[in-house]
Amino acid sequence: MAMDSATLDTGPIQPESQILACLEAIGKALEGEFQPRTFLGDFSIALHRLVPHDRLGIGYLADDRETYSVFAEHGERGYFPATERYTTDPERPARFPIANLPVAEVFSGKVLCASDLLTDPRFIRHRDRLQAVSLRSAIVVPVLVGSQVVGELGVYSRTADTYGAVHLERVRTVGRLIGPAIETIVQIHRGRRRQHRIGRLQGITQMLATTLDTRQMLEPVGNAIRLAVDFDAMGVVLFKPGGREYEFFGTVGEPPPPGLEKIPVSEFSVGSALTAGRRVLFEEASKRFDPALVGDRAMLTTGLETCLWVPLHFAGEIGGALFFGKHEPRWYDSVDVEVAAAVASRMVLGIQHQRLAEEHRRLASAERHTRRLEQSLKSVRSELHERYGFDQIIGRSHVLLEALTRAAQVARTETTVLITGESGTGKELVARATHYGSPRADGPFVAVNCAALPDTLLESELFGHERGAFTGADRQKPGRFELAAHGTLFLDEIGELSPAVQVKLLRVLQEREFQRVGGAATLKADVRLIAATNRDLTAEIAAGRFRTDLFYRLSVFNVHLPPLRERGDDVLLLADAFIRTHAARMGKADVTLSREAVELLRRHPWPGNIRELQNAVERALITCEGTLVTGAHLAVPLPSERVAPPEQPEAARPAASSVDLHELERTAIIDALARAHGHKARAARLLGLTRFQLYSRLKRYHIEVSPE
Repeated sequence: MAMDSATLDTGPIQPESQILACLEAIGKALEGEFQPRTFLGDFSIALHRLVPHDRLGIGYLADDRETYSVFAEHGERGYFPATERYTTDPERPARFPIANLPVAEVFSGKVLCASDLLTDPRFIRHRDRLQAVSLRSAIVVPVLVGSQVVGELGVYSRTADTYGAVHLERVRTVGRLIGPAIETIVQIHRGRRRQHRIGRLQGITQMLATTLDTRQMLEPVGNAIRLAVDFDAMGVVLFKPGGREYEFFGTVGEPPPPGLEKIPVSEFSVGSALTAGRRVLFEEASKRFDPALVGDRAMLTTGLETCLWVPLHFAGEIGGALFFGKHEPRWYDSVDVEVAAAVASRMVLGIQHQRLAEEHRRLASAERHTRRLEQSLKSVRSELHERYGFDQIIGRSHVLLEALTRAAQVARTETTVLITGESGTGKELVARATHYGSPRADGPFVAVNCAALPDTLLESELFGHERGAFTGADRQKPGRFELAAHGTLFLDEIGELSPAVQVKLLRVLQEREFQRVGGAATLKADVRLIAATNRDLTAEIAAGRFRTDLFYRLSVFNVHLPPLRERGDDVLLLADAFIRTHAARMGKADVTLSREAVELLRRHPWPGNIRELQNAVERALITCEGTLVTGAHLAVPLPSERVAPPEQPEAARPAASSVDLHELERTAIIDALARAHGHKARAARLLGLTRFQLYSRLKRYHIEVSPE
């Protein structure tokens, strides 16, 4: 409203007393509830005696120093934008850019005095509005706290040429004096606004505390957060280890651009600040985003102008960020940033709560799985003990029981064992029983047939190799010594080892350590060694084919398994067991042996031992149409049918007593080759041997066979 100076002038003007009256009016306004539209009423009356005016207004400079908001106003409106939101608004003040304002220079500390606003070029763009409210002259000065500009004070008159230098100096003085009071009011109301909005987060805390799945609750939580921090889009991202990639924990409101989470953090202009734990506020994002960055280009497509990012702190580490966006520019201020930080701390608690619940569920699931595995392992171990125990080895002969007794005695120790005997006598079966009767029964049992691999591969098989150790070694491979850790390593046919491999094996037995082929790291050999051979190692030593020191390392405790021909009626027990096993598999029942077959089983020398017997029984069950297995079904030659060796001169024939087991084995091999018409694979099956075992015996006994 217009002021009548004649009514107010009651005597000479005393500037000092009137300035004090202005300050007193400000002080009274602080006592009651602050109202931006009435706050300056008494102040305007006191100031009017010093500076006549029709309108009075105070603008407050925002923290960014690029925008301002209306603190309070009185009288006719001027170039201040029409607003019902003020600096002290409990929800959110309206902020306006100062760059293009006529009074912009005031916020940098200068003063403005306009004699005629309608002709002043600085107000040319506001002429229509000024004409509408009939404002013609003005003084605008900075409001100071010390030397810091915190706002502007403007007085306006409907009359041109109203103000002079005296008026300007008086307004400047008032601007300096009222600054602390203005700043105090702003900070008080800013604190109230902050507390008011943070108080609204209590419901969010309760919602997050009552769920174990924050993702599922993010939508209702986001709606509750909107009461404290308004947004068009909200998102929670979590950084992956290393901070280069991230994943969306969840979003509320407008969805993010497609494929946004596939863009690296480094492709966002805010990426380094967030990973360093700093808050980022873009008030005009279209001017702040860098189009050269892929992530920023994606954000530009959203049309969000105000963008706020707050880091998420997990146990002292930056684990992600909370994002708020609005399409309007300059939507958030420092209070919004502080409230967003409070939201972020509550979101962290919710995510940690969920992670703990997930970890608890994972551990519980893992524990259940572990219990099932342990139960399964116990069951498997029990089955293995039952299957491979000494009591499962079939036989009642004195020579076999004596050998098994020795094996059972040594099983309880860590002693290296050497098992000797002809091929097919069950050396591996006794080795397994020894393992499962030892303290290492819970560890692995790893078997290696030393005759089945060439020397170039056997060393790698035993000790492993590094990548690139030789052609074809495209990856690191652990050896059998590593695979058998805490268990037993069984080396079958150890008499077939080459001298080079014997040396390396001796070192492992002595030092209990080894190196992979092509490697430099020394590995511990925590294994129990059981070796087996069908050779006479003492003869091999005499011939220079086996190392004496290695022999004594291996033969700490010797178990010799008798051949099947020395076990009497054990052949019948074994044949009966094989019949039951194979007949059930073939769907045959009540199969028995004829007298002829029983007699043949007893009389046959079984050079291939148990393996040959098992093959003969399986072959008989295949050819047998009924339930009675005859000698013909067994298809083993009677002693009279065996091929006799070529006649030798009387003097050249060895004495009967000098014919040893090797000669019998040689004869059986020749017999099998003859029956198989020189087909080595077929002869090996007849003998119950593998092809590698047959080949080694052909070489040992110098038996020549024409190509198949």
